[in-house]
Amino acid sequence: MTINILVPVKRVVDANVRVRVAANGAIDTTGLKMSLNPFDECAVEKALQLRETGAASRVTVITCGAQASQDVLRTALAMGADDAVLIDTAAAISTLDSLAVARLVNAHMASREYALVLCGKQAIDDDIGGVAAMLAALLDWPQALNASALAAHGNDWSVTSGDDTGTATWLLEGPAVVSADLRLAEPRRVSLPSIVKAKQKPLAIVDAAALAVELTPQAHIVKLCDPPVRQSGIKVADTAALIAALAERRVFDQTGVPA
Repeated sequence: MTINILVPVKRVVDANVRVRVAANGAIDTTGLKMSLNPFDECAVEKALQLRETGAASRVTVITCGAQASQDVLRTALAMGADDAVLIDTAAAISTLDSLAVARLVNAHMASREYALVLCGKQAIDDDIGGVAAMLAALLDWPQALNASALAAHGNDWSVTSGDDTGTATWLLEGPAVVSADLRLAEPRRVSLPSIVKAKQKPLAIVDAAALAVELTPQAHIVKLCDPPVRQSGIKVADTAALIAALAERRVFDQTGVPA
């Protein structure tokens, strides 16, 4: 049986780059290093591991955006993905929200058969984390978010997911959508020969307009600003001074704990 895995990825500002909001209230990415979203990178790695153990047959990566997004697809191909798809939205719309991305990926899947969609749980630029859940709803597939472990069981998937309340292990029957936490897999290093070979791997470019998908954003950024500057702290001489300082700032009142 052929089991194909689809891994949606996103091009974001590199995690090591410090971004600032410009005077016009937007982030200017001109000259900034762009990279594969770290959560998506973990998803690609896990998909490759599943293929290497025989649990999957093929790994396809997909992204939605402008032609410049080809670089992150090439990175995923250099890691070991078999082929890539770019849904070119540059001529259709400049800004994509989570629902638009989910709709585009869903439209692509209508012409290809996949047994698993494995993506990062969120992108580090907007931190919304909505694509996986929205895509699962459009496909009417079971979903597991924030996965820290994933294994194949025949045609099903065993997924361990975690949140602030603990962890749970789920058995998802049949095709499923899973979003990856950073704990799911440690991305492999990409070698120079792999980068060269990636240039020869298939990368299909699809015009978003041809998919006839509604891309009007349903979410809008109301305001974008830098976080407030952190105030300098104070040093206290002893425990009594610490308690007095906390009482003066009414810390316990603010947290609902009686002083």
